[in-house]
Amino acid sequence: MAVSKTHPAQALLAASQLGLTLFGENRVQEFAQKSAALAAAERRSLRVHLIGHLQSNKAARAAEIFDGIDSLDSLALAQRLQSAATSLGKSLSVLLEIKLSDEPTKTGLAPGSHALDELLERAPDLTALRFGGLMTIAPLDADPEATRACFRSLRLLRDQLCRAHPRLALAELSMGMSGDFDLAIAEGSTRIRVGTALFGQRSTPAA
Repeated sequence: MAVSKTHPAQALLAASQLGLTLFGENRVQEFAQKSAALAAAERRSLRVHLIGHLQSNKAARAAEIFDGIDSLDSLALAQRLQSAATSLGKSLSVLLEIKLSDEPTKTGLAPGSHALDELLERAPDLTALRFGGLMTIAPLDADPEATRACFRSLRLLRDQLCRAHPRLALAELSMGMSGDFDLAIAEGSTRIRVGTALFGQRSTPAA
């Protein structure tokens, strides 16, 4: 996944011409502006997922402009996305964001939590959502062994959840970014999120 947050719409098009087709954006409003700047055919050539935290009050707009939500972190949000996607006649790809560190700025579902169990139990009924797997972000500035342990924990959790919920296909493991994707791949990542290594340093965020 090419993480194009804070970079202009033309950067997505340039990357797509080099063969990249999956992009990650952090903010609903920022990508809404980029999407409006793209011609319809240009937008259709891209798959763009939201990878940042999604507030429930922005769920309808997110379902409209994104092809997937990789930061699903509650049943309430899943239900809002289900309603919005159904109204749009759309099938929306989702990943469950798992919080594997104590950092207060991180969001996500805790392993073994009631919230995670409840969401997984209800997932088969949310027919407009395609549950594809799990996503996590490693602790900031962690040493390589701690980072690798985080990624290993997500893989083991995925395997455990697949056994407990055989009706769900949780094949994807979205983990690893520009500074640690090699460790993530070694631990089984199926989707690395690379921004700086592809696009350079971030531009000023869109207003």
